[in-house]
Amino acid sequence: MTALDRRDVLKALGAAGIAVGGGAALLEWSEKSDSVDERQRRTLRAVAETVYPSEVDGVGSFVDGFVSRRIGADPERADGILEAVDALDSYAREWEGSDFAELGPETQDAALRSMGVDTADPVPDGAPRERVRYYLVNELLYGLYSSPTGGTLVGIENPQGHPGGTESYRQPPGRE
Repeated sequence: MTALDRRDVLKALGAAGIAVGGGAALLEWSEKSDSVDERQRRTLRAVAETVYPSEVDGVGSFVDGFVSRRIGADPERADGILEAVDALDSYAREWEGSDFAELGPETQDAALRSMGVDTADPVPDGAPRERVRYYLVNELLYGLYSSPTGGTLVGIENPQGHPGGTESYRQPPGRE
């Protein structure tokens, strides 16, 4: 298992252009994200658990830290994220009889696919599946893969915003 931590949250936020101070509270919801209720938080975590690789651990706290600061830093994006969460939960209730977070992992994946999120273009003001793709799936994947831990999973030694020095550029390809 590869564990996400506070450092990953800081680096992902830095890559997104959000300046934050360190601290123990970074893995919790910020005070500026009071507009997010517990159902919405559970849905955000469940989407991340569904789309993140299975070898990633610490997803819940990473999502809490990353998304809460994104919401606090950009009220317009916050509205889009929360509307996309509500659209996904509405879809899950209509077709599966329960909020997205209450579904089992396989049903969550199937719900995203049946909604068309896996093939939708990411459009911030588009149809619900396009907004879910833009504000939830792409946002969460961007956070993961712009962090040092997430970048390592896909072979990006120094993701954007993560200083790695010139040592990595002095090694021939394929060398660890």
